[in-house]
Amino acid sequence: MDGATGDDSRNDADGAGKRSNRRDSLFLTAQLRFDGVDKTYDVRIRNLSEGGMMAEYPRIVGIGARVTVDLRNIGECPGRVAWCAEGRIGIALDSPIDPKKARLPVGGGTSTPTYAKSLLGAPRR
Repeated sequence: MDGATGDDSRNDADGAGKRSNRRDSLFLTAQLRFDGVDKTYDVRIRNLSEGGMMAEYPRIVGIGARVTVDLRNIGECPGRVAWCAEGRIGIALDSPIDPKKARLPVGGGTSTPTYAKSLLGAPRR
């Protein structure tokens, strides 16, 4: 990302400067914890890639701050704050993840439990 303008790409003929990881746009909640702080914060993840994510977080955070994000179906992902602007932060992960796992349904069951099924159109008893 170009630090002066916040632009993710450059007009280079060979495409240099563009992000190498594909980002999935999504909307999921996760828990954010700053290193050295016991409290966790609920955040909304807006996009996710193998190497990082963008999360909604309403406070200003210092670039380089160490964090851990607990993502569903993936677990705790350590990283650092790469940027912070207007209620959102970018987090660069220490190790690559499989972002598609975060989209999978929670749980390992083979069928939908009765209490989770829609009552609309269900036969009356």
